[in-house]
Amino acid sequence: MEKSLLLGCPVCGTKLDIGNMKTRLEIVCNNFWGKKFCFCSKNCKRHFFEDPKIAYFSMEIGITNDIPTYSGGLGVLAGDIVKASADLKLQMVAITLVSRKGYFKQKITNEGEQQESPNSWDPSKRLFRVPKTTTITLEGRSVEIQAWLYEHRSQNGGLIPILFLDTDIESNAPEDRRITDFLYGGDKKYRLKQEIILGIGGTRILEALSFKISKYHMNEGQSALLTLELLNKNNLNSEKVQNQCVFTTHTPIEAAFDQFPYQLFQELLGNQFMLSTVKQYAGQDNLNMTYLALNLSKYVNGVSKAHMNYSKKIFPGHHIRSVTNGVHSFTWTCCFFRELYDKYIPSWANEPVLLVRASEIPSLEIWNAHMKAKKILFDYIKNTTSTSLDPNILTIGFARRATGYKRSTLIFSRIQKLLEINNRGKIQIVFAGKAHPRDVEGKQLIKKIFQYAQELKDQIKIIYIENYDMQIASKLTSGVDVWLNTPIPPLEASGTSGMKAAHNGVINFSVLDGWWIEGCIEGITGWGIGPHPSELVSVEERRKRELNDLYSKLEYLIVPTYYKNRDAWITLMKNSIAKLAYYFQTQRVLKRYITEAYLL
Repeated sequence: MEKSLLLGCPVCGTKLDIGNMKTRLEIVCNNFWGKKFCFCSKNCKRHFFEDPKIAYFSMEIGITNDIPTYSGGLGVLAGDIVKASADLKLQMVAITLVSRKGYFKQKITNEGEQQESPNSWDPSKRLFRVPKTTTITLEGRSVEIQAWLYEHRSQNGGLIPILFLDTDIESNAPEDRRITDFLYGGDKKYRLKQEIILGIGGTRILEALSFKISKYHMNEGQSALLTLELLNKNNLNSEKVQNQCVFTTHTPIEAAFDQFPYQLFQELLGNQFMLSTVKQYAGQDNLNMTYLALNLSKYVNGVSKAHMNYSKKIFPGHHIRSVTNGVHSFTWTCCFFRELYDKYIPSWANEPVLLVRASEIPSLEIWNAHMKAKKILFDYIKNTTSTSLDPNILTIGFARRATGYKRSTLIFSRIQKLLEINNRGKIQIVFAGKAHPRDVEGKQLIKKIFQYAQELKDQIKIIYIENYDMQIASKLTSGVDVWLNTPIPPLEASGTSGMKAAHNGVINFSVLDGWWIEGCIEGITGWGIGPHPSELVSVEERRKRELNDLYSKLEYLIVPTYYKNRDAWITLMKNSIAKLAYYFQTQRVLKRYITEAYLL
């Protein structure tokens, strides 16, 4: 007797008992993905194979911890967008690179020196290789591209396919087989090859697999070369291409845009694209991927209101909208708060907006769930660092990419003041984050934190967790008491780690930049650090006020409330959920994209 297996129809989510349902419709699509799919009706089958899809392109997608094809916030956001699309049963296909060597594994010595090694994985053990390939021409050589399929299924049955592009094929030249190995690795030539594979190769693999695409959504500019492929397919009709393209920019400074010499562009692609046409949209001096995406997309958005305003100054004359980022609520809510929400807010996972009701949850149960999450984090720290932290001590978390503008060491600017605060109420600090292998300043910041940890070891426990990934992020954003963020404004385009923290009742304490300008209600949802961006003050005055806020609010508001007014603290936790988590989630983001960009 065939074993019962419950699956959801990939279109409507209807549960299908594959083992026992005699009337099921089984479709073998050898000419599509070479896989078997089951549907509840012929109508759903037709929608799945014939309806146009949204093609979501991202250099990195963090969909699950054991597929290490992400480096940080951009990739994790892309994964959350995919998950929310499945929740909403949106007809979407995502395209990224396989990154066989991952980003990198981080090892930190006792002196704080970061060491990197490949984070290799085998796609054949996790993914399904689709039978069809496509080719591009690089440096006059034919390069074959294959795709690995990962199917993300929502709890409600929605399905989104993710295609991981790969050039490690025997028919390719040895140097071409390595193009899709390292995420953000190599020199400019290697990076441009990767972006050619993603944008041009990704567009061609969709065509080879018979996908019908209604919109091409570029998550950052790395996939912008797809616009050139679309121009060629549309007889250089830029209006047609613009109507097909959506561009989300995450970069707040022009110097950070991906740019390549046209000489390199021609060296790799020859005359496949008219240089005069490329320069018309990508800039006269260099191939600017952001300009290319911006000029050939009808819908362009920044990732917070502040980022939108700043982008309008960089790109005067362009219509740039704001869609503030969110996170996938179910993914980033720890198991203890999931149980709590299931009990008091039924259906929250499918409708995260219902978290607005979190104020109704009994305070004691909120606190108990938090302490359980704190224990999970502290047990992990004990097992990996041999250091024991006290769960009754106020714990501050700081975890993000280690780079200069994030200012991970700002809290150590006045050591004596920090020690005075610690005497009023004990604190302990947990750090995590990787520095890019070529970011010397970022590596120095990690080393400095280790030096401060050694210097203050008899007064304040300071932990640095190595090899930060999605799994560790989940533990940190649920297990600390306060989530600290101290970027230099306006360099934090949005930020999403604080949103994850809010889903678990962790309270944000952040510089007023990115999403926190919209999320901060002072003393209600958390606390701001420094002046509002609208205040015109000098750099010196801004830093002075940031440090004053950092230490004075820690000393006179955060520490006393945590230790002496538990009821007020739990109210802050509830506000974090009810006033932040309910809104800063990716279903809200997707609904904006659907109504404003995808359906037009």
